[in-house]
Amino acid sequence: MRFGAAVLRSYQGTFTLEEVALNAGPAADEVLVRIAGCGMCRTDLAVRRSAGRSPLPAVLGHEGAGVVVETGGPDPRLSVGDHVVLSFDSCGHCHTCLGGAPAYCDSFADLNLFGGRKENAARFTDASGIPLAPRWFGQSSFAEYAVVPARNAVRVDPALPLELLGPLGCGFLTGAGAVFNTFRAGPGDAICVLGAGAVGLAAVMAAAAAGAVVVAVDQHPERLALAERFGAIPLYGTGSLPERIKQLTDGGVQYALDTTASPELINDALRALRPTGHLGLVARLRAMLPLEPGTLDRGRRLSHICEGDAVPGLLIPRLTELWRAGRFPFDQLIRTYPLDEINEAERDCEAGRVVKPVLIPRTEMEHA
Repeated sequence: MRFGAAVLRSYQGTFTLEEVALNAGPAADEVLVRIAGCGMCRTDLAVRRSAGRSPLPAVLGHEGAGVVVETGGPDPRLSVGDHVVLSFDSCGHCHTCLGGAPAYCDSFADLNLFGGRKENAARFTDASGIPLAPRWFGQSSFAEYAVVPARNAVRVDPALPLELLGPLGCGFLTGAGAVFNTFRAGPGDAICVLGAGAVGLAAVMAAAAAGAVVVAVDQHPERLALAERFGAIPLYGTGSLPERIKQLTDGGVQYALDTTASPELINDALRALRPTGHLGLVARLRAMLPLEPGTLDRGRRLSHICEGDAVPGLLIPRLTELWRAGRFPFDQLIRTYPLDEINEAERDCEAGRVVKPVLIPRTEMEHA
C-alpha cells in the first residue's frame, strides 16, 4: 500500500511530502486508520534537539485521529468504520501497565521514541525501499494512513469533528489529565498553571471545569487573554510571582503545573504552594534544578507527570463529553493546515503564532 506522508530525513532539515509504502497490513492486534487530522506537538519538534536518539528518516506525528479501514483480525474493541483518536503506545503487560499507568510503561521510551517494535522495522519504507523508522508513538500519523496497535486507538462518537480530535491523544490529554487524574482538583481548590501553551491551556480549561480557582502565568499577552477567556486569572510572568500568586489565591495554591521547564519559575511555583501542595512538571528539564532550602517542607511535593497520568480510553471520552457541554472548548486552540504545509505549521508553532496546529491529509479533504 502506498500513500503520502511527511518525512523528516535530517535533524536540521525540513519535512518533505513523499510517497511511502506500507509493506504489510495490520497484524492481529492492529488496525489500519485513514488519518483525518493530526496535531503537531512540541514532542514532534523536540526530535531536532535529540539528534542521534530518535532514529531518522522517520514519519513523525502522534496526535492522530481517523477512521478504521482495516483490522488485523476479529477484535471486540474496534471495527471497520469506527472513528478513533490515537494515543501513545505501551506494552500492556508490565507492572505499570497492569496497574493502570500505561504512560509509565517499562518500554515507553523504546516503543514511542527510540525505535518502536522490532517486528515493525521493515514494514514502512520510502518510495525507494529505504526503511523508515518504526512507528513514532505507535502511529507516525503525519500521513494519510497509519497502522497502530488497537490498544492505542480510542473509539469516539462519529458525530464529533474527527479532524480536530487528535490533540486529545497527547497535548490536551496531558494538561487536562494533570488536573483530573494527578491533582484530582475540585471546587474550592486553587491551581497555578505556568505557561499558557497547548498543555497549559488544556489544564486551565480542566481546572475551570472542575470548579477550581486557576491562575495562568505567561509572558505573552495574547496567551493570557486566551487563558482568561477559559476561566483563569491572568498573571504576567515577571517579578515577585510567589507573592502575587498568594495574593490572588488567599494565601497560595494547592496545586501548580509547570509546562515551561524553567528552574526559576519552578522555584517560584514551589514558594507559592500551600502546605501539602503538589507541583507537577510536564516538560523535560534541560538544566539542573537547584531547590531553595525549605521549599519542600511541610508536606509539599514535586513530581513529573507523563501523559496526564491518563488511561486514554477513559479520559478521552470524558474530554469529548465536556466539549459537548461547552466546558472544554479545545477547538478554539486549533488552526488547521493541509499536510503539505507542515513546514509552515512548524514555523508558526515555533514562533508562537498558533497554539495547536492540526494537519489535514489530502485523503481527508477528498472524503470531506
